[in-house]
Amino acid sequence: MNPRPVNVKPLKDYKLLVTFQNGEKKIFDAKPLLSMSLYQPLRNEGLFLQAKTDGMCVYWNENIDLCPDRLYTDSAPFWG
Repeated sequence: MNPRPVNVKPLKDYKLLVTFQNGEKKIFDAKPLLSMSLYQPLRNEGLFLQAKTDGMCVYWNENIDLCPDRLYTDSAPFWG
């Protein structure tokens, strides 16, 4: 099982800075998701910037969330 997100900070250009329960920080690029019908509402930057985490996944509302395993495996290490 991959670590779960404990903090998320939306960044410019539809990226998320995610801190995982093991202390790792990673950058997730959400742009590729925006072409999928489920994620198209996130093209609204105001909505995208409302990303939250509940310790299990990153979500925006009751209809839009990200699988924590995909979030971890598809993110790049953050070196900041």
